[in-house]
Amino acid sequence: MFRALGHRNYRLFFSGQIISLIGTWMQSIAQAWLVYRLTKSALLLGLVGFAGQIPVFLFAPVGGLFADRYSRYRTVIATQTASMLLAFVLAALTLSGHIRNEHQVWEVLLLASLLGVVNAFDIPARQAFIIEMVGPEDLINAIALNSAMFNGARILGPAIAGITVAAIGEGWCFFSNGVSYIAVIVCLLLMHVTPRPRSRQRASGLASILEGFRFVRHTGPILALLLLLGTVSLTGMPYAVLMPVFADKILHSDARGLGLLMGSTGVGALMATLVMAARREVRGLGRWILYASAGFGTSLILFSFSRSLPLSIVLLLPAGFCMLIQMASSNTLIQTMVPDALRGRVMSVYSMMFMGMAPFGALLAGAIAHRIGAPLTVAIGGAVCIAGSVVFGSEWPALRGEARQLIVAQGMTSGEPAEEMTGQMDALGERKPAAP
Repeated sequence: MFRALGHRNYRLFFSGQIISLIGTWMQSIAQAWLVYRLTKSALLLGLVGFAGQIPVFLFAPVGGLFADRYSRYRTVIATQTASMLLAFVLAALTLSGHIRNEHQVWEVLLLASLLGVVNAFDIPARQAFIIEMVGPEDLINAIALNSAMFNGARILGPAIAGITVAAIGEGWCFFSNGVSYIAVIVCLLLMHVTPRPRSRQRASGLASILEGFRFVRHTGPILALLLLLGTVSLTGMPYAVLMPVFADKILHSDARGLGLLMGSTGVGALMATLVMAARREVRGLGRWILYASAGFGTSLILFSFSRSLPLSIVLLLPAGFCMLIQMASSNTLIQTMVPDALRGRVMSVYSMMFMGMAPFGALLAGAIAHRIGAPLTVAIGGAVCIAGSVVFGSEWPALRGEARQLIVAQGMTSGEPAEEMTGQMDALGERKPAAP
């Protein structure tokens, strides 16, 4: 279950990231609570979510190209350093009392937008860097452990943030996040990384970016996975943006209640990562994705009808479990199907669907909740997730054969590369990697 930790570089990466991600979740919860405390506006909560994630949608293709052409290792160091500096700036503005009413919320919006630009470069590089740390044989396990790390932090971060905000204020959560980045930067600097051969830049930047989009468009299994992921991110994931509204107006709680709600999602997701980490092959993941997206939508609908804090906490456990299964399974299948020469660019499209669609969903959810209320907004989102899973389930059986050909062609399973891949890769201007 923990075999990827046998690689020294991944152990360092894991150790630093688990500390940093706790700080990231602390900042996320504290930032949402700060905006809601100052404005009492679901619409502005959605706007902050939009500002923080729309840069991923706009700039991730450039970040993916950067990850394919330059050192992913150095890119991750640079993005983590930039994230640390932005956290310290937000802490300084809050602790100094500068951000004290709704008129200063625009500064939170600006810093959230800048962090989104950093993430547009960080996410594709970090996702593509995983295989350099562990190799193809432990890629599935490393992706699962990454998810475990992310969701372990999701449990601790919101809980610590809820206590910290209630006791000494949001600013110290932002400061703690800034300090937490020191751990990941130090661990990255301690790695021994073999320089990756730089690819020949046969085309312009724009042509190379379009090459990644063409690969996705002409690769049925990857396109289907990304479309479902984008649908869930657009309509289902924004439930998290509305959590302060549920904690305050629906469940009549405070920042501690918000931390418990978000932490419950993390507990469910952590349980899912243990299931994923135990897997050694990708067979059957398509069905897991189908059931997980439907289960996620169902959980959201049930949660939207709850008016009890303990019951809401329980209902968010399966929501977190199903969300993680779909996200990690989609990530795993895509990474096993894509050639390394296109990995950064394809993972940038993954970032656009996973995080880039969320800002549109956050803004839409905030606007709808402002008119019809948060519970009905979340229920509608859950229903759309179920509908998306039904469409995916009708298409996936016809795509399984092509998916296996792609996986075999990348040497991720036994068998000979499919001849059909040659024509497809030639059409995209890429050479097909030789099978081991």
